[in-house]
Amino acid sequence: MTDTWYAAENIETVDSPALLFYPKRIEHNIRRTIEIAGGTATLRPHVKTHKCPRVVHMQADAGITKFKCATIAEAEMSVLAGARDVLLAYQPVGPSAWRYSFLETMYGHETRFACIADDAHAIKQLAHCNHPNLHPYRVFLDIDCGQGRTGVRPGEDAFELYKLICSDNRLVAAGLHVYDGHIHDIDIDERKRNCNEAFAPVEAFRRRLIDAGMNVPTIVTGGTPTFPIHAKRAADLNIECSPGTNVLWDAGYSKICPDLDFIPAATVLTRVVSKPAGVNRLCLDLGHKSIASEGPHPRVIFPQLVECRVIMHNEEHLVVEAANASAFKVGDPLYGIPWHICPTVALHCEAAVILGGCVTVRWPITARDRKISI
Repeated sequence: MTDTWYAAENIETVDSPALLFYPKRIEHNIRRTIEIAGGTATLRPHVKTHKCPRVVHMQADAGITKFKCATIAEAEMSVLAGARDVLLAYQPVGPSAWRYSFLETMYGHETRFACIADDAHAIKQLAHCNHPNLHPYRVFLDIDCGQGRTGVRPGEDAFELYKLICSDNRLVAAGLHVYDGHIHDIDIDERKRNCNEAFAPVEAFRRRLIDAGMNVPTIVTGGTPTFPIHAKRAADLNIECSPGTNVLWDAGYSKICPDLDFIPAATVLTRVVSKPAGVNRLCLDLGHKSIASEGPHPRVIFPQLVECRVIMHNEEHLVVEAANASAFKVGDPLYGIPWHICPTVALHCEAAVILGGCVTVRWPITARDRKISI
C-alpha cells in the first residue's frame, strides 16, 4: 500500500498553492536532532527554515533554550515566542546596527542576545550604537572556514579583530561563529574528513586566542549536514551546533544526506488548473511565487506522479509531464515535497496544519516579514 502520510481528508478547505505543516513529523525531527546532538545543551537551531513561533514553542518544549537567526525580524519573532537566548548570525551594518541596538533595548532585560561581525568598521559601529546604560553587546567573530561567503580566515586579521572586540567595554567577545555550509558531501566519510580539515585551523586559532589571554566562551558551528560531526567534539570546545533545515527537512537534503534519518514535515499543496494538449501534461498552480526556484529542476517532488518531468515553470504555473497524468482531472490536489524548504516557507504567510489526517488550524509564518516592530 502506498504511504500517503501527506494527504488530508478535508484538503478542500485549503486554497492552493499553500504550505502545509505536519506537527507529529516536526516533533520526530526535533527528537532526532536532540538524540544526534547528545542532548539540548549543545544545540542552537536556526529558525530561518520555519520562521514560525509555534515551531519555536515545540523546540522549547523539548528543552532547547538557544536559537540562531538571520534577520532582526527572526530575532524578534523568537523572543516573542519565548526564546531567551538568540544569536543574530548576520553582521549588522547600516541601519541594521541601530535596529539591533533597539532589539537589545526592548528585549535585552529578558533575552540574551548576540550577533556576529567580521569587519573593524562594523564592530566600531555596533559599539557606537550601544546605549551607555546597557550591558555590553555580545559579539561572535565570524570565521570563514572555506565557504568564502562571510567571515575572516583564522590568522592575523582575525586575531586583531577579536582583540578589537575584547578591548571595547561596550562589547564582549562571545566566541567564534564558524559556518561550514560548503560541506555537504553525500559520502559520510568524505563529509567527516572535509569537516575536520576545515575545522582544524579554527581549533588552532582558538588556542592562540586563549594563550594570548582572551576568552573564547563558545564556538557556534555546523549546519544540518555537519552538526552530527561537530556534536562529537562539543564537550571539549564548548561547541553549539546550529542545524536548521532538519526540523522540516526537504527533498534536497534527503538526497545529500541519506545518512540522516529526518523525515519531510512540510509539503506544498497545488492543484491541477489545466490539462494542456497532450494526455500526459498537467498545469499546476505552483509557480515561482510559491515554491523556491533558485536552482535547477527538480524544485519539487510529487509522490503521486510517476516519471514526472518539468516542461516549464513561470510565475504562477508549473507544467509537468507524468506517465500517470491521465489519472488526474482539473481541480485535483497534488502534494509536493520542496527541494529547498527554507526559501519556500518564506513565500507563504501561513501554514495549514495537518493533524490526524485533517487540516486543523493555521500557523503564521511570522518572520517571513523583514520587520515586526523594530
